[in-house]
Amino acid sequence: MDCFRVSILGCGSAKPTLRHSPSAQVVDFRGNLFLVDCGEGVQVGLQRCHIPVGKIGHILLSHLHGDHCLGLVGLISTLGLGQRTGEIVIHAQPDAERIFRPLFDYFCPELSMEVRFEPFDPTQNAVIYEDKALRISTIPLHHRVPCCGFLFEELPRPRHLLIDRCEELQIPFAYYQGIKLGNDWTDPESGKVVPNELLTSDPTPSRKYAYCSDTICAESVIPIIQGADLLYHEATYLHSDVVKARQRGHSTSLQAAQIAQKANVRQLVIGHFSAQFITEELERPLLDEAQSVFPNTMLANEKLVINI
Repeated sequence: MDCFRVSILGCGSAKPTLRHSPSAQVVDFRGNLFLVDCGEGVQVGLQRCHIPVGKIGHILLSHLHGDHCLGLVGLISTLGLGQRTGEIVIHAQPDAERIFRPLFDYFCPELSMEVRFEPFDPTQNAVIYEDKALRISTIPLHHRVPCCGFLFEELPRPRHLLIDRCEELQIPFAYYQGIKLGNDWTDPESGKVVPNELLTSDPTPSRKYAYCSDTICAESVIPIIQGADLLYHEATYLHSDVVKARQRGHSTSLQAAQIAQKANVRQLVIGHFSAQFITEELERPLLDEAQSVFPNTMLANEKLVINI
């Protein structure tokens, strides 16, 4: 399975509206589900997007403002009611366990699964998860409380094997995996070394997704997210409200587009919209403003699914 997609469950800011729920999205990488932020309404969003809640293995919290984490207790309670087993890991700043563990103990006292907190330092760009195919690292952001985004990076893929060439040289099948990983091959009879570049072609490029939640416009993220295939960046306000945006620790749609342009990303999705944008018509200027700088921009919305 080569799936790598993002499902938006909520893309509003602090105040829920009839149009948008607070922040939450699911990253599906080859069937492994990562919930990124967990605002109110997350369970409805999961149902709306037909995402099986019981298959979520990791929850990543960008920061501890309510619109990014207050759906957590209800979600864990529902998983308990469903007799979820195994382990669910919550990646968050260290204060998260102090805040949420007593709530879990009170509201979900007999969980059939283990809930483990994995703390990280939101001020550091560091790896917080890695397996054989995916790496997740933090992106330090600048908000009113400690906050970070997340970078999902597909690890380098193996090279493509030139089967016809390998068969022509009568290379045993047992050597194929090593050749795909970049090894040369030595003919055991002649001792001749066949360079790897004659046996393989370049691998399919790896993919990257960057999630930048609440933050003032910060060019410090650019080296980290450089060349991402997809960037989700908050755009709470229009640039006419740039002073308010900075005072409240947020970005404008124009600033999000400028970050996308300077980071040379392929596609930008803007979200975390202020509650003042209560209709599609009022929201449209956010898109127009961003596209004036970075044309390949789209507006987030609940039920939006983006394949990377």
